[in-house]
Amino acid sequence: MKLQVLGCSGSIARDSRTTSFLLDDDVLIDAGTGVGDLSLDALERIDHILLTHSHLDHVLGVPLLADSVLRRRQARGAGPIQVRALPETIAVLREHLFNNRLWPDFTRLPSAAEPVLRFEPFAVGDVLVLGDRRVEVLDARHSVPACGFVVHARKPGQGAWVFSGDTGPNPGFWDRIAQFPVAHIVIETAFSEPECRIARDSGHHCPSTLAAELVRAPVDAQVYITHIKPGEIDAVMEKLRELNPARHRPVMELLKGDTFELL
Repeated sequence: MKLQVLGCSGSIARDSRTTSFLLDDDVLIDAGTGVGDLSLDALERIDHILLTHSHLDHVLGVPLLADSVLRRRQARGAGPIQVRALPETIAVLREHLFNNRLWPDFTRLPSAAEPVLRFEPFAVGDVLVLGDRRVEVLDARHSVPACGFVVHARKPGQGAWVFSGDTGPNPGFWDRIAQFPVAHIVIETAFSEPECRIARDSGHHCPSTLAAELVRAPVDAQVYITHIKPGEIDAVMEKLRELNPARHRPVMELLKGDTFELL
């Protein structure tokens, strides 16, 4: 399995893309602005979209992708793209996005019988089976109902790839990932230290809240920081390294274009 970082920024600026990951060539994990860098052929190959929550920086690629690939998928008789998310996330997308006012309802286009998108709900704790891949849904603590994901390795005993989603402090996250081998942890720190109050109020981490939790991170796992606001990257990473000097592996900034290999 291969995971590619399409976007990992907390907002937009030149060369900054919001959250999206490509698993192999057919699964999107979140659908931020990074999706727009894929070719039309690559977009057409996507059969599954897994969403952490309903915020725009994580979902805006879904309606645009549907519009781009509808005709191609219809021409070759492909089934609908499965958009999997928490029931609360699906409800927001139906009411506020695919409502024929902000955007056409692609769950009924080109026809209600054969749409280009189909919503499929999941719950925290579910394990989604996508071919021979297993993706577990993790709890997250955000300002709206949200989740994270674990992409489990195919081979027993090999380390998983873990994504926190947008979250603030969350003991349950660390409780769960302590129960299996972990190779990579991608976790957010959306705000710099002077903005910790904003981070707390909006359900995000700042360096001090994440450093307090990293004492529970598996010692062999590499931790990558995602969702930093443009212009705040140096401040966030320097503070994290200052607050967390004892880790066997220093935390690293996640970069667009990074790839992960899972056995």
